[in-house]
Amino acid sequence: MTSARPLNRRRGFAALVAPIMTIGLVSPSAAEPTFSPLLGSWAGGGTYKLQDGTTERLKCDAYYTGSGTQLGIAVRCSSPNNKIEMRSKLSANGTSLSGSWEERTYNAGGDAKGTLSDAKLHLAIVGGVTGSMTITYDQTKQNVAIATEGTALKSVTITLSRK
Repeated sequence: MTSARPLNRRRGFAALVAPIMTIGLVSPSAAEPTFSPLLGSWAGGGTYKLQDGTTERLKCDAYYTGSGTQLGIAVRCSSPNNKIEMRSKLSANGTSLSGSWEERTYNAGGDAKGTLSDAKLHLAIVGGVTGSMTITYDQTKQNVAIATEGTALKSVTITLSRK
C-alpha cells in the first residue's frame, strides 16, 4: 500500500497544478487592435514621386471616421502642379482588413485587403492601380507610404499630426 500513496500524492499534486497551468495557458487573449487611434482630423505634408523621377512637395489633410470594425479614410493632398484625393472604406475582421478604395482626381478605384495591428495598417490595393499603402501611427502622429505600379505616380510619403 505504500506504493499507492506516492501515486495518490502525484495525482493530488497534478490536480492542484493542472488548473493553475491551464489558467496560465488560457489567459485572456490580447485585445484586438482598433481604429480608435486614427479617428479624427490630421494635417501635414510630404512628397510624391513620378515615374520620370520628378518629385514635388505636398500639403495634406486626412480624415478618419468610423467605429467598431468600420473605417472610412479620406486623404486630400495638393502641390503646385497636382492634386491627389484618395478615399477608402475598410472593414476589420480581427486583424484582417478588406474594403474598397478610390482616387477621385484620376478616377481610379478597386479593392483593398490587408492587416491591422496596434500601430500599423497595411493594405494591398488592386484595380485601376496596383500598389500598397502603409500607415504607421500613434495618438499624435502618423506616417503614410503609398507605392504604385502601372501609373505615372510611383509613390507618396506623408507625415501627419492631429489637427
